[in-house]
Amino acid sequence: MTNPVRNVLFIMADQLRWDHLGCAGHPWLKTPHLDALARRGVRFANAFVNSGVCGPSRMSYYTGRYPISHGATWNRVPLGVGERTLGEYMRDSGRRLALAGKTHVMPDDEGLRRLALDGGSELGRLLAAGGFEEVDRYDGHHEPGDESGYPAFLRAHGYDSADPWSDFVISGVDGEGRVVSGWQMRNVHLPARVREAHSETAFMTDQAMGFMRRMGDQPWVLHLSYVKPHWPYMAPAPYHAMYTADQCLPVVRSAAEREDEHPVLAAYRQSEESLSFQRDDCIRTVRPAYQGLISQLDAHLGRLFEFMDGQGLLEETLIVFTADHGDFLGDHWLGEKELFYDTVQKVPFVVVDPRPEADTTRGRVDERFVEAVDVVPTLLDALGLQVPSHRVEGRSLLPLLHGGPVDGWREAVYSELDYSFKAARRLLGKPPQEARAFSLRDARWRYVHWLGAPEQLFDLQADPQEFQDLGRDPGHAAVREAMRRQLLDFLARRKHRTTVSDAFVESRTDNHKKAGVFFGQW
Repeated sequence: MTNPVRNVLFIMADQLRWDHLGCAGHPWLKTPHLDALARRGVRFANAFVNSGVCGPSRMSYYTGRYPISHGATWNRVPLGVGERTLGEYMRDSGRRLALAGKTHVMPDDEGLRRLALDGGSELGRLLAAGGFEEVDRYDGHHEPGDESGYPAFLRAHGYDSADPWSDFVISGVDGEGRVVSGWQMRNVHLPARVREAHSETAFMTDQAMGFMRRMGDQPWVLHLSYVKPHWPYMAPAPYHAMYTADQCLPVVRSAAEREDEHPVLAAYRQSEESLSFQRDDCIRTVRPAYQGLISQLDAHLGRLFEFMDGQGLLEETLIVFTADHGDFLGDHWLGEKELFYDTVQKVPFVVVDPRPEADTTRGRVDERFVEAVDVVPTLLDALGLQVPSHRVEGRSLLPLLHGGPVDGWREAVYSELDYSFKAARRLLGKPPQEARAFSLRDARWRYVHWLGAPEQLFDLQADPQEFQDLGRDPGHAAVREAMRRQLLDFLARRKHRTTVSDAFVESRTDNHKKAGVFFGQW
């Protein structure tokens, strides 16, 4: 019987591409501490999110359920009050899940009102925060509110402004001495006005270390969720100038992609961010800053791991490192994320189990498919807690980490998109309920089923860069039909009976006569 782990550190980066780590083969990007982490554990080389959008992706990480099951299909769409998260499962067993950083959790205010719960009660606060007990909630991308101590921290260090985030953290000074904003990507070659030690990444690392100090000898579970390298792509010195444009991966795009475009992709390519990233000068300006933000993140993770080692925590802490999705950065003539390319859907994924049972797999690169939904069952399993199989749709990765035999592992991964909030939907003249897409990817094919639009199909063996869309090719009709049937089977197996367990069903199967009900007798 394997003893449960004492502590768990679940680290997430925001918008970090799978191919932007040294250990993943990037020829110039320096990530020595994440590379060392991978050598201590298992790097899953085929890890995928279940949505290429921050909010729904994170809700799959936090619930162990696919977006079509948990329902939070876009940013700022609340997770229903009936959905249960990792923090609630732990709370039921006397554990607590702390948060330092970003979650994208939105309170289900309507659901809380229906249950007569307000934000002042302990349960109301927990549900509103998605089951997290917040050390410091910091979602980035806008001026922080009272949920974060970062604005006060900045002012205490001399950044005198009503909005120090906008005026210092994401701003620089141009050659004429003018303060310019990182919202305009032409400016992200400049160093941020904030000192590196006072940056978002440094601050959140300090919050994590402070939490660990306060916990002392008590066991803990912490979700450390960084907002970088997500836009605004403004890096502090010296990281803003660590890389040149020639030390970045070449952009992956083809003129053939613009011929007979899929209508949804054509609409996406008309967005402001995509038009910007279709410019070579945008790509050559943003990518070095993006890489600098990643190296900065790696440096602070090194600082954190050194602290943990000094406290004796590394040898008793299970660590997961991953991201909520990637970033196009101009690949496929696109900016941002969301769509069904590996650039966005595939993410870094490293797990270090400190227990001796995992010694045989240390340093392994595992090619099997893993998904965001696997984190909840993995952490519950590692903590010795029951995995609620009638709700959770992922699988524990412990058998893979411990090197034992694993039967019937998945042969495909699933993702979906609700683009009803995007301008692309209006360009296409679609109502909100029709702006949906569902995708399966296996070792050979990437298949996408769009509501009210043509299917997509890519042959990943013949076309690994996903340039040639075979979704309307008559010669691949049989492949599309097979993938369509596989998708239907997958969707039919989602877990919607969540109020009772399978054990409850078993205990009450064929029990009507015990209850005094004798229908059907002659």
